[in-house]
Amino acid sequence: MDPENLQFFSTARYDPELRNVPSLGLGHAAWNFRNSSPFYLLDYHRDRILDAARHWDWERAIAQLEGQQGLDRLSRGLEDLVGSEKHPLRLRIVIDREGVLGLEKFEFPQMPITGLFPRRLPKPDGSPLADEPPKSSPYMLLLDTGDTSSSQYTHFKTTNRAMYNVARDRAGISPKNRKEVLTVEDGFVVEGSTTTPYFWRGNRWVTPPVSSVRGGQDGVSRRWALENNLAVEETVPVNTLADGEECWISNGARGFTFALLRLERP
Repeated sequence: MDPENLQFFSTARYDPELRNVPSLGLGHAAWNFRNSSPFYLLDYHRDRILDAARHWDWERAIAQLEGQQGLDRLSRGLEDLVGSEKHPLRLRIVIDREGVLGLEKFEFPQMPITGLFPRRLPKPDGSPLADEPPKSSPYMLLLDTGDTSSSQYTHFKTTNRAMYNVARDRAGISPKNRKEVLTVEDGFVVEGSTTTPYFWRGNRWVTPPVSSVRGGQDGVSRRWALENNLAVEETVPVNTLADGEECWISNGARGFTFALLRLERP
């Protein structure tokens, strides 16, 4: 991709049900608890885009997003976009090097509050408790057959998505499939093509570590999960994966979703 055409983006969620978070006493929902906001983890979405703008030193984009003023500006823009919509929406937040903000909306399915702000992730082979996300309609989680090299384009979420598109093509995934592919580097799981994965290791949920020079994206839901002790960082060697094992995946639009690992392609 031509660097001049590069943009940073984040995919967020609008959900009118999130306005009920304060009345439900979900203090761990942070932004949504304090603001009764219908935008899922909007402050984290802003932060991830701002981090990318600072990495590339895009001064006009930084000025558009930073501080409380930048967060309020983004929130108002999204409020204008969704209007009085009564159903959930997937929101695409994009910014270019000139600080021009682009906002788009798309239809999106319902998700229980426990799938957006779980107190914990259910243990494998157990039934979810009342404050845990459901295990219904699992995603099929596949392992990529090729390697994806770490770079600034895997650490930050940009419109340069070629490496993820290739991984999804290798796995035969189309946009409407309930499937996800795990990217791999040097024998270790890195991330999902659109999600953060979680694996049960040592009697706790773990997710692969990331840094500015190694690993995948420090995603919105991943950050929330680590801060709320749903999981810890730990390397996940490919040779420890088991066909059929229970996993979880998350992102900043769908929240936390149950998945089953399939090492043998159907």
